[in-house]
Amino acid sequence: MDITFLSDTHNKHNLIPTEYLQGGDIIIHCGDISSRGTEDEINAFLNWYSKLPYTHKIFIAGNHDWFFEKASKQIVDTKMANYPEITYLNDSGVEIEGIKIFGSPVQPYFHGWAFNRIGEAINEHWNKIPLDINILVTHGGPLGIGYNNVTLEGQDVGCPYLAIKITELSDLKIFCQGHIHEGYGSFQIDDGPLFLNASVLNRRYEMHNKPIIVNYDKLEVINFG
Repeated sequence: MDITFLSDTHNKHNLIPTEYLQGGDIIIHCGDISSRGTEDEINAFLNWYSKLPYTHKIFIAGNHDWFFEKASKQIVDTKMANYPEITYLNDSGVEIEGIKIFGSPVQPYFHGWAFNRIGEAINEHWNKIPLDINILVTHGGPLGIGYNNVTLEGQDVGCPYLAIKITELSDLKIFCQGHIHEGYGSFQIDDGPLFLNASVLNRRYEMHNKPIIVNYDKLEVINFG
């Protein structure tokens, strides 16, 4: 099974070359679908995303996607009911052909944007992650694991509590995030999970990177750059 990962499109989803989104089994967006999180921005993304030629379309929100934090659960649920092709994850999961996927939008405090959490309070969210999941999707990532959360200034803005949680997930195959655009890339430590940052925009918010396609069965990246 091939899974396409992307993140941080910030209203520029239409600029992704169509040859990078040829369709397939699953596509997962790791948040920051918008710029300011207005409902019009959210609608534009959902209309586009719902039409992509993938069997399963999944996304989480990010720190720019204010609508999903400010609106009531009822309003969000009503909106998503208009897009039955799309699965929205918010501290929740879905199972597809035996693959257990869990998604959360939260990240450590970052300039006071959406879904920011301060200190140990973030564990309220990480404690909801089932121990038997196979794919974990969060907007921000773990502290001290690779380079996916390191800014151009050299600061690792990852979450130390998420790093601990990941060590408890013995069935984890893929961890994917966005958030730090310059952290785009993939790596694997020994035989552990595959870590991805799928931000398609660079630090200057220019379209720069390809969505990352992973063959889940081989745990192999087949499209990158």
